[in-house]
Amino acid sequence: MFESPEASMITVGILTALAFALRFYKINHPDQVVFDEVHFGKFASYYILREYYFDVHPPFAKLLFGLAGWFVGFDGHFSFEDIGDSYTENHVPYVGMRALPAILGSLTIPVIYGIMKESGYSTIIAAFSASLILFDNAHIAQSRLILLDATLIFFMSLTMYSYIRFRKLRYHAFSSQWWGWLIATGVFMACTWGSKVNGILTVFAIGAAVLVDLWDILDLKKTPDMEHFWRHFAARAIGLILIPFVVYLSFFYVHFAILTKSGPGDTFMSPQFQETLAGNELLMNSQEIRYFDTVTIRHKDTKVFLHSHLEKYPLRYDDGRVSSQGQQVTGYGHADANNNWQIIPTKALPETGRGRIVRHNDVIQLLHVNTQTVLLTHDVASPLMPTNQEFTTWPKDDYTRYNDTLFHLFLKDAHEGEAWKTKGGHFRLVHVPTKVALWTHREQLPDWAFKQQEINGDKKPTEKTAIWYVDEIAEPAEGEELLDRTADIQVKEPKSMNFFKKFFELQTLMLQHNAGLTASHPYASQPINWPFLLSGISFWTQSEGQKQIYLIGNVVGWWTCVIAMSIYVGIIGADMLARRRGITPIEPPVLNRLWNNAGFFVIIWFIHYFPFFLMNRQLFIHHYLPSHLASALVAGAVLNFVLSDTINYPISIRGLRTRAQPTQYAELGVKAPIVVGLFAIAMMACLVYLAPLTYGTPGLTGEQVNAHRLLSSWTLHFAAKTTAEI
Repeated sequence: MFESPEASMITVGILTALAFALRFYKINHPDQVVFDEVHFGKFASYYILREYYFDVHPPFAKLLFGLAGWFVGFDGHFSFEDIGDSYTENHVPYVGMRALPAILGSLTIPVIYGIMKESGYSTIIAAFSASLILFDNAHIAQSRLILLDATLIFFMSLTMYSYIRFRKLRYHAFSSQWWGWLIATGVFMACTWGSKVNGILTVFAIGAAVLVDLWDILDLKKTPDMEHFWRHFAARAIGLILIPFVVYLSFFYVHFAILTKSGPGDTFMSPQFQETLAGNELLMNSQEIRYFDTVTIRHKDTKVFLHSHLEKYPLRYDDGRVSSQGQQVTGYGHADANNNWQIIPTKALPETGRGRIVRHNDVIQLLHVNTQTVLLTHDVASPLMPTNQEFTTWPKDDYTRYNDTLFHLFLKDAHEGEAWKTKGGHFRLVHVPTKVALWTHREQLPDWAFKQQEINGDKKPTEKTAIWYVDEIAEPAEGEELLDRTADIQVKEPKSMNFFKKFFELQTLMLQHNAGLTASHPYASQPINWPFLLSGISFWTQSEGQKQIYLIGNVVGWWTCVIAMSIYVGIIGADMLARRRGITPIEPPVLNRLWNNAGFFVIIWFIHYFPFFLMNRQLFIHHYLPSHLASALVAGAVLNFVLSDTINYPISIRGLRTRAQPTQYAELGVKAPIVVGLFAIAMMACLVYLAPLTYGTPGLTGEQVNAHRLLSSWTLHFAAKTTAEI
């Protein structure tokens, strides 16, 4: 009775209704900014205000949040500054914005059900896999907040569903339906990739499956005509490469088309990019720099000023190395007279006019105004990095080390003779004799340098972080009027820039900054811990009433998935080992399903999980959610094998065949619903028990917090002290 279309429709209807109920339950609580809503809510406001921002993730999911915010009447003026900021007091229609991920998270459940049904599994098995996500606390928590993961997982599941529908039509290749599901796979894959940076793993997973598919088509027995193979190859190239890339590009086209005003993301971009934004400082206040101007110079990434003061480097550092005992050159984060440097020419100049403008490729000196010494670097190790050179200064009237004070000015992406300008004239300063680049990093010097930032010479002159810019002209050159020189160059209207140049510049920056997210975080965790739920993330706390949201999965469901993955590996491994000894323990129909259906899910799980072991950036348990979804599908396949395939198919050992008796089929019809029903009850019990940590209400006493810490490694707030701690 469980396999009739009516039963299937009723089942998926119940699952979907439960999904909406669980994800919309008290979605208005808390009425405060929670965890990364500080980022993604803020990005939505930037779309509404049309102000340019920078983020490491592609824009599709954030565009949807911006659209949802606009639709529910958000004016974009709430800034989402800090976790705990009140939505209610600031009249933010946050429930409407949270409804978007809640809807997508709810619709993921029928898609999972559809994946299992289209893969040939029974209604009860499909319901089992869907229940693993339906009743999961982590998926529920992520789907109720203004976060990207619900969008990512929804389109990932649609990608899998579409690809399975496409593969089922392999004997109807090039039919309209075949093309439709192929293109749908590509479009949903682009949406997954466009939702979050790790969505590209879905692209790799589908790519791996396609390579296996093409390898099978290449078989001479199946495709004697190579022209047929190339038709298949071309179709997949169009549907799974060209179309997804065009869709992915379209997200950025819309992104750039909306964000036309100057915003907080300006400084991440090149000067050419910044000049395309209305109201950008480069358009309004950029000044040409002339020799003998006194300027302040800042590092592009860390924003510290190039600084010097009378204090000297100590004779010996803590590790015993000897310094030059020269005047300290450091990075300082605040405005100060010791940040002023005068640009000294190394060539003959006219007395006045544009011939005195500093240009790309010029060789210059920098005079520290307060101490009347010139910037110098030499073959002496820097204080914190023995492989890099020390920067110091030298008296301006002592020419014995003149060559060591010469620096080549290289403007970034400049043409020959281009003028150096304030704000946007990003440059490298490369020492002429030693070819090291002026560079800094965030590590602070000891007390003898007042814990200011180290400046040193990087021996790789093209180092991408060795970029500086002139913040302002503190004093114009003698006889020059600062305002007069801007009359002919000040630009009011934004400039244009080729879309593809903007796209590739942003892609490069996204990759660089994503890789640079290496700072420690109290709730960061390692991938090996994720499947076992050894740690979670504190999303939000409220001392009044001792309420908190702690992202953690349903222990029953996650550990079931771990066991299922282990069983799958054991089954496949045992079968392969037995076949090496001439034993055929699993019949071909069953084995094919394990390899093809469940194997596809395992590929999805592996490709969405293993790459995180190779990353050095901050990692959190929510990065495992796509893999957890795949493991839920594997769990359904394993349960089907245990309850169905091992009974309904003959088992052959050394030629001895046995077949299940008719009574076993009737027994199976009772067993499967009972097993799945008991499991669903256990999942619901765990969900309800952990619900105060998922929904942030009701508050728990210290003893109740301890009781809800199912694993000792969970770092929950408001816990009561144990006897041992007292």
